Amino acid sequence: MAVSPQEPSSAPIVPDRGLELRALLSWRRILSRLRAVLRSALVTFVVLTGTLWLMPGVASSDVVDTLGLVLLVAAVGAVLRPLLLVGIVALGGWGAMLFGVIAQIAVIVVALEIDPANRIDGLPSLVLAAILAVVFAAILDWMLDSGTDDTFVKEAKRLMRGVRRRNARQAGGPLLTLRRPGPGTEPGLLMIQLDGLSEPVLRWAVRAGNLPTLGHWLRSGSHTMRGWHTGLPSTTPASQAGILHGAARQIPGFRWYEKDAGRLVVTSRPRDAAMIEPRLSDGRGLLRDGGVSIGNAFSGDAEVNLLTVSHAALPGRSARGWAAFMASPYGFTRALVLGVGEVFTELHQARLQRRRNLLPRVSRSGAFLALRPASMLLRDVNISLIAEQMARGAPSIYCDLVDYDEVAHHAGPARPESMRQLESLDRMLGVLERLASEAARRYHIVVLSDHGQSQGATFRQRYGETLNELVERLSGEPTGEPEEPEPPLLVVSSGNLSLLYLTQVRHRLSLTEINRAYPELVPGLTAHPGIGLVVVRDEDGPVALGTAGLHRLRSDTVEGVDPLLPYGPHARADLLRHQESEHVGDLVLIGCVDPVTEEVAAFEELVGSHGGLGGWQTDAMLVHPARWPIVRPELNGADAVHHQLVDWLEMLGLRNHQPPVADQQAAPIEAPPAADGALTRTSRTLAGPPAG
Repeated sequence: MAVSPQEPSSAPIVPDRGLELRALLSWRRILSRLRAVLRSALVTFVVLTGTLWLMPGVASSDVVDTLGLVLLVAAVGAVLRPLLLVGIVALGGWGAMLFGVIAQIAVIVVALEIDPANRIDGLPSLVLAAILAVVFAAILDWMLDSGTDDTFVKEAKRLMRGVRRRNARQAGGPLLTLRRPGPGTEPGLLMIQLDGLSEPVLRWAVRAGNLPTLGHWLRSGSHTMRGWHTGLPSTTPASQAGILHGAARQIPGFRWYEKDAGRLVVTSRPRDAAMIEPRLSDGRGLLRDGGVSIGNAFSGDAEVNLLTVSHAALPGRSARGWAAFMASPYGFTRALVLGVGEVFTELHQARLQRRRNLLPRVSRSGAFLALRPASMLLRDVNISLIAEQMARGAPSIYCDLVDYDEVAHHAGPARPESMRQLESLDRMLGVLERLASEAARRYHIVVLSDHGQSQGATFRQRYGETLNELVERLSGEPTGEPEEPEPPLLVVSSGNLSLLYLTQVRHRLSLTEINRAYPELVPGLTAHPGIGLVVVRDEDGPVALGTAGLHRLRSDTVEGVDPLLPYGPHARADLLRHQESEHVGDLVLIGCVDPVTEEVAAFEELVGSHGGLGGWQTDAMLVHPARWPIVRPELNGADAVHHQLVDWLEMLGLRNHQPPVADQQAAPIEAPPAADGALTRTSRTLAGPPAG
């Protein structure tokens, strides 16, 4: 029996003005507001005192004058911030990012300009003082909260209440309501992807007690955790093509070459993602029927797409969560200041690795220094956008949080730096739990990953040359990016997976054809200790070649030592599925894996990698309400996860069409009890049995 959404009442809404007024004037609300005003005044006083003291040529200020300036800042903010927010909403996108910072600075500049004490003269000095004040305020607020997310949560709740009131008015409710809207009762599904997190790492972190939110959910028995096998390639685009569209086989890697069009496709490029999505979509994606995609590679046929790569745009004017985040002193400014702190943290952590001679390791400078604060900013933006969509009552929301994956690539998937990022994501799950009381629906939550990561010294570190250099040495031909003219050989890598293309021929070549063109290439690659598998087509279909044997994949026959043994029981099926991809390479190379440590040799300069086979990179995880039925006992591949999530959407009454024919014979499923797996105001039931 499915849970059906309640039909909206057609009766007119008659507000109880007396009840609303009593709620507004309750002593708890008055005390809460008074506490917030006093804190804001204290922070502003300390910040302005410090700023004026640091400004050159500004005389020491009288306390009374500074208190007057505090009142002036509050008055200017009360007048300007609503007007500036309107401007931010109107601009949308990049304009909102720029205008959001300007809004914070503008309030201080105007207050200092009309300050009767006239302590700062000249626009440059005013702007400098305002910038210092905004930075100091962000730092001080963070220190007062002891690093918690209390102020962020308060701002998000305020946004959500505003969204719900506007929706109520648009639906024919009262023009003005003072009463705080209560939590919704219709079901909703919130799906949070923790990018790159393997099931073994998550299980270890929960057992260690480092994830209080997920740990509580699991130990309390409301949720359970299980692993699922990603298959090949173990990359975000392939997994999201499967999870969101049920079409993982359309994606042969993170990047690949299309011979028919003569172009290199990179899924992180918006124009390429937009080109790929029509190949994936049949109109029945995971997020159809009013769903929302936030921060994903593809849309899942969502009605609303925010920061989705295939739609190549920042949130527009309709996304008030984006505008409010940019305008709030607890939003973009806070994230920007704390992001600078992340850069210094990264420099310190990288220095510690070098001093301790911790191996394996890679360089953590350059672009990665910018990635850490950027991922932190993106995380906070995503949570703000989720909060807004929860307040709007979106039936299903899918969001990808990338913090852990980015750091684990450079630090290692189980290193302390990566665990710190995982702990911050656990806090974000706690934030979403705290926001439940303002949501327009009663959201159930599912947490999952798209793949894991495997650690190991890189191919270049181990053997003194890159894979490209090895291929050039064996073939006598240059390799590189496809340009005019195209290189004869193109090597395209994702972790310890590499696709090798002979670009001068428009069809996929067989082993005989490759040997005829480059007689030393395949034997040299097969014999190299850093390459565990070379997969190529011969007259009997695809064959996996190893140093001491081969495995004919179609007939499942082995000659000599089976090269698939180090890659686990799914290797043959994974390789066969991968060979069905339309644009798979003429040669598919899989880097070696250590059978004892499960470390891999990545073809990219990443100490934590994914894309191929070996280690934990194919071990993804799924955390879901414990009583929800699993009609597919083994989740093998992202397409299987897609069908399982669709089953749950149908169970909750959130799909408006019959399931595909292939799924109609599945066993019937019953709805969970009303309190299980949902975010509620009075009960925190987002967990499952002990992680053992």
